[in-house]
Amino acid sequence: MYNKIENFVESKNFQNFIIGLIIINGITMGLETSKGIMADYGVYLHLFDVFVISIFTIEVSLRIYVHRVSFFKDGWSIFDFTIVAISLIPTSAGFEILRILRVLRLLRLITVIPQMKKIVMALVQVIPGMASIGALLSLIFYIFAIMATQLFGEKFPQWFGTLGETFYTLFQIMTLESWSMGIARPVMEVYPSSWVFFILFVLITTFIMINLIIAVVVDAMGEMKDSDEIEEHIRDEIHISEDHTRLEIEKLRVEISQLKDLIILQNKTK
Repeated sequence: MYNKIENFVESKNFQNFIIGLIIINGITMGLETSKGIMADYGVYLHLFDVFVISIFTIEVSLRIYVHRVSFFKDGWSIFDFTIVAISLIPTSAGFEILRILRVLRLLRLITVIPQMKKIVMALVQVIPGMASIGALLSLIFYIFAIMATQLFGEKFPQWFGTLGETFYTLFQIMTLESWSMGIARPVMEVYPSSWVFFILFVLITTFIMINLIIAVVVDAMGEMKDSDEIEEHIRDEIHISEDHTRLEIEKLRVEISQLKDLIILQNKTK
């Protein structure tokens, strides 16, 4: 019984069924945002939602039965358990916000699709490097925010009146969203030399720091690809070794059989 449940839970067909159910559930949750659709088909969508969470609950329960304590030692399994647990909490009595959190079920695609899981694991590995870059970027932001508030705050209080407003304005400039015509040029009409400040800020934050973050992520993805290639090469070498060993055993069996026949023949001649 245990082996049957284990084979069922780990089977490719069951995993594909869960993936399909998550995708369909994502579509139905999108349909629930339409008042017209909810007025006509709200009951059916609710019943389907109950069906989905029931299947997810059964799936997680079977996985706990199969893996026992090791289930709670795996981060991805705990992630699935948490999402299912959130879905089981009643959406009344002050827990209405949890109904919105049902959309987190879509994140289960990460755990059931190996390629997505590898990408997330690669991003987790680069967190220390990204944190260092983020700290440096924050320091640069803070320095430029103080400078901008002191330089432009008097004439442009709506953008640089306080440190918080300046931070938001600089963030807009970093994203290059209407930074030139919307912010830089109006400031340059009052402070002609301010172009130096804006160009330096854009060069440092947008073209250097952001590209550093991208480089760290790309490097992590490259290392992950190299690791996969090494693992695949090792598996190929193991298969080749197994095939070679199998051939040698077959040859040895043939030779033993021939030797046995020769001994029998010699005994008969005597």
